[in-house]
Amino acid sequence: MIDRGEEDGAAAIRVTSAAKVYPNGTQALMPVDLRVAPGEFVTLLGPSGCGKSTLLHMVAGLLSPSQGQVEVGSDQRLGFVFQEPTLMPWARVQANVRLPLDLAGMPREKSQPRVQAALKGVGLEAFARHRPHELSGGMRMRVSLARSLATDPTLLLLDEPFSALDEITRSRLDSELLQLWSSRKLTVLFVTHSIVEAVYLSQRVVVMAASPGRVVAEVAVDAPYPRDPSFRMTPQFNAWAKRLQDLLLEASVGGPEMALA
Repeated sequence: MIDRGEEDGAAAIRVTSAAKVYPNGTQALMPVDLRVAPGEFVTLLGPSGCGKSTLLHMVAGLLSPSQGQVEVGSDQRLGFVFQEPTLMPWARVQANVRLPLDLAGMPREKSQPRVQAALKGVGLEAFARHRPHELSGGMRMRVSLARSLATDPTLLLLDEPFSALDEITRSRLDSELLQLWSSRKLTVLFVTHSIVEAVYLSQRVVVMAASPGRVVAEVAVDAPYPRDPSFRMTPQFNAWAKRLQDLLLEASVGGPEMALA
């Protein structure tokens, strides 16, 4: 595995020989080593069943590893965006965004400015009093993202958040996510099965394969930021996309003994 940051420096995420075996004996994830530096944008790329969501959930503390260690820096404040928006259908947008702050017992006079700033950050300040059924799928996902931003995270974990959206909406939200990453100086660990999305967003792509879930390679995408949709039409973009596609194809026929790239 590629090691990022100074060897003795603090990491936002440090995963050491972490594996996951479920009680029925299914090995969801072979031992994984991963370091994510503060401010880095890293994507976990792979097909369904490769363990990428399992790894993300272990980083979030929603699952415990069967062996090894998963550590998040003590100075990191964590936000999580799920694949589905999981909004309260009866509540207005601002109430949905405020939910984690209410659960934390934050007074309304302190939480409301955070809610307003989070909605502004995702372009929904004019929809604060709408209810979820009045919004498009892309807008509902923006509400979910705003809810995570309201907690003022430094580390943002996203589990295929745009996979159910049409390509135009997905492309727009990818660009907006990059703007948020840059403006808020976030560390991001992003899960996707889209090669195009992985290349467009990431500084580094961790390639995973299934049966059992495992890491097979890491690829650095060293194109400069900011990136706009025209980046997707460049020869460099196509070269990175082909590299990732080749790695996934090799892994699908090479089995767990495939050497790491």
